[in-house]
Amino acid sequence: MRAVRFHQFGGPSVLHYETVPDPLLGPQDALVRVFAAGVNHLDLDVRSGTSRWPISLPHIPGTEFAGEVVEVGTEVRDLEVGTPVVANAAVCGRCRYCRTARDNLCPHVRNFGLTMPGAYAELVAAPQDSLIPLPTGVSFEGAACAQLNFGTAWHMLITRSRLRTGETVLVNAAASSVGVAAVQIAHLAGGRVIASAGSAKKLEIVRALGAEEVIDYTTHDLEQEVLRLTGGQGVDLIFEHVGGGMFGTVLNLLAADGRMVLCGGHAGEVVELDLIPFFRRELQLIGSRRATRQEMVEVLGLLERGLLKPVIDTSFPLSKARSAHELIEARRNAGKLLLLPQAETDYGAGEDAEPGQALVPDHRDP
Repeated sequence: MRAVRFHQFGGPSVLHYETVPDPLLGPQDALVRVFAAGVNHLDLDVRSGTSRWPISLPHIPGTEFAGEVVEVGTEVRDLEVGTPVVANAAVCGRCRYCRTARDNLCPHVRNFGLTMPGAYAELVAAPQDSLIPLPTGVSFEGAACAQLNFGTAWHMLITRSRLRTGETVLVNAAASSVGVAAVQIAHLAGGRVIASAGSAKKLEIVRALGAEEVIDYTTHDLEQEVLRLTGGQGVDLIFEHVGGGMFGTVLNLLAADGRMVLCGGHAGEVVELDLIPFFRRELQLIGSRRATRQEMVEVLGLLERGLLKPVIDTSFPLSKARSAHELIEARRNAGKLLLLPQAETDYGAGEDAEPGQALVPDHRDP
């Protein structure tokens, strides 16, 4: 099969489109033909060697994908050839976390693109319990946005921070792939969304998704604008995934009894933390991982009903994975980037594709 691998850590140039052996199918595995693979900032961290995951080289990145089952192992009972599926992490199903519907915390978890070969490939061998059948109304392309974007945002806002109707929510980097998911989910849950992004085009997109107020942090002081929009009170909840210097800035924007939920820190994962505001103003800092399997099922249902909508910026053939990484590093995307392993020439997206100019159609059969 054809796949994208890297043999050493580094920049986008270490990604190589090459022929590799087809995956070996275990008795409890299903072989999936990948139709759409999501490109995420986590993939960049894995490629650069900063993810803190134990990556074995050479490595196929890609943590989320959707496709069709083309072969099943001898012990597979719940999946049939031809079933459209979306990937989830593989968990043990037996530990105390799995038994209490917190399988996202399973200590034995195996993740595609991290501890298993990933989705930047034409085929993936997936443990049967890591696959979720797709609802009829969800496309492969839409499903490839589900796990790390909608699933993560749902887990952060609904499960971990328990967003309540009427609360004010600040979503930073709101035009990122997880940001556009957060804006939609916060709006759907009845929150008043304030979204920050770095261009007029991005602000236009997030406003259309449900943000009541928008801030261009490149032209306006984020702290001053948030305080102005909240009458000096600050926000009830901050959806944070930027880190670095932004962490301290937005922490000051929490109202008393406010909370910040975070899932990453791509601008810097090690930050200074002043403890005094936490006990004087009763603030909460809430860590968050990926969604549970049940949350993924809920999110897929909302996608099928049209209550959540994938925002796909640009699709690339698999051979142009470097271009997708470069686009994210340049912070030029507004929404999701996809790789289409089965559509190498069908969509015309490539190294010269302009963001937003190669949107994929909403179907299951590229």
